[in-house]
Amino acid sequence: MAILHIFNPEHDIALASNLANFTAPHAGRQLRADLGFLPVLWASEGDVVLVDNVEHAQKACRRLRRCAGVQFASVPPQEIDGIQVWGWDKALKAQLKRKGVAPSLLPSDAYLEHIRLLSHRRTSARLLPLLQMQGTVGESYECVKPEEVEKLLQKYGQVVMKAPWSSSGRGLRFCDAARLVNSEKLIVNNWLRNVIFRQGSIMVEPFYDKVKDFGMEFSADGQGHIHYEGLSLFHTVNGAYVGNILATERTKQEMLSRYIPADFIRCIREKIISLLDLGNYAGPFGIDMMIVKSPSGFLLHPCVEINLRRTMGHVALSLTPDDDDIVKVMRIELTDHYKLKINKL
Repeated sequence: MAILHIFNPEHDIALASNLANFTAPHAGRQLRADLGFLPVLWASEGDVVLVDNVEHAQKACRRLRRCAGVQFASVPPQEIDGIQVWGWDKALKAQLKRKGVAPSLLPSDAYLEHIRLLSHRRTSARLLPLLQMQGTVGESYECVKPEEVEKLLQKYGQVVMKAPWSSSGRGLRFCDAARLVNSEKLIVNNWLRNVIFRQGSIMVEPFYDKVKDFGMEFSADGQGHIHYEGLSLFHTVNGAYVGNILATERTKQEMLSRYIPADFIRCIREKIISLLDLGNYAGPFGIDMMIVKSPSGFLLHPCVEINLRRTMGHVALSLTPDDDDIVKVMRIELTDHYKLKINKL
């Protein structure tokens, strides 16, 4: 049973556009072209990975030493039994239809709309209160008017504004009421009005003194069951993904236990599995979290956002070392091209 795998990192931007005839920005197209081989890390023998350049993918795959039994193709083969993607959206479905993929292998429009609605940041805002307990922190508000944003800015002093659909590092604005000058106020006001006009609302959260980013990676079976895949310890700069720690689950738990007890993290994980309702969504997803500093010590923000797709955390999990003493760093670096780099910590 051969599966066709596709890395489409422009997925989040495609969701925001909600267009079948969507053209990704240059950076998204280049990321897909340069790292299209990534699904080889979780593909099975006999599967096919769709890439822009077969020769480039084969070279990258040999460097990873993970390409045994997996084929690369620049056009979808006729003989496939299913499709696994980074994330489903209208644009990808339209691309595959144009390439001759059988309609029976493609998701329905209703399912795609279900994914898009669940990918709205209000999903994480609704889950967040359900995860609150002693030792946690986090609030999130959906605003449909700039005046609502202004009230929250005055209340908290510092906020983070987020477009409902946006990719890593994009669609975010950090705002400090005490430091805003008139020119910045105009820029911020124009930006949030544009987001509300295009996407219907904007999410606003208090700014927290972040100490560490991390996440939990899961998969859903489409029948209401959620399976925990592992921890993801990653690093961001202004919300943009930089890299992941490659280590065993035990080692990653020990790293986090310097701030938050392991039992506490396990409790949050069990709450997510029991409380999060994704309907008939089937596939991987991740929940970003962070440890924040407060006057009373370290607190856990248990749901910064939900990524209803495969994540770089899942990529990192597929590269997990067997030895507790081995810790490496996986980075995505951009020079003339995007490259996957793995180095010792």
